[in-house]
Amino acid sequence: MIGLGDDKAAFQVFIANRPPLAEYQQLRTLQPLQRGDIARIASDTGNHWRKIFNVYAKLICALQQAGINGDNNQEMSGFTRWQDLRDQQLLQADSGQALLFSPPQLNPDTTKIRLLLAKSYAQTLGLSTELIWLDNDFALHPSSGIVVCPYFDYRQLSDIKIQRLVGWLKQSG
Repeated sequence: MIGLGDDKAAFQVFIANRPPLAEYQQLRTLQPLQRGDIARIASDTGNHWRKIFNVYAKLICALQQAGINGDNNQEMSGFTRWQDLRDQQLLQADSGQALLFSPPQLNPDTTKIRLLLAKSYAQTLGLSTELIWLDNDFALHPSSGIVVCPYFDYRQLSDIKIQRLVGWLKQSG
C-alpha cells in the first residue's frame, strides 16, 4: 500500500492523485502523518488538499457520531469537532485511517470500510460495469465491498451526502 496514514487502517480511502509535493510524488510506502503535516500540505498546495482533509475529517466524525468507529484507537475517538480530529489524529500512526494512492485490491474484506473516490477513478480502474448504483452518488462494487463515492470536495461530497453515506454504511455494516 502506498499513501498516508495507519498501516492497520480499518477505514481506507483510495484516491487517484497525490499532494503535488516531491516527498509524496516519490512515496512508495504507507507513511503516517505527523501533527502539523496536514496544515503544511494545505499551506504548500492550496485549497484543493485542504478540502480533501477537511471532508475526510468530517466523514470520520460523522461515522463516530453514528456509532461506526472509523478508527482503531479507542482512546483517540470521540472528537466532537472535525477540526480537532483533523489536526490531532487524521491519517496519523494508530489512527485507523488511510488515504491510499495505490489502487485497491479487489478481494472482499469485511473488516474494513473502503471508499473509492470518484466515478472517474472507478472508470479508470475498469470497474464501471461491475458497479451497483445505490443512488446518483454512491455505488457498490459487490465482489469487493468497496463503495464508490463522490470526491472529497465540499460541492461533491456535501454534508448532506456525508450523512447519506454514513446512513448507508451503518445500515450495511
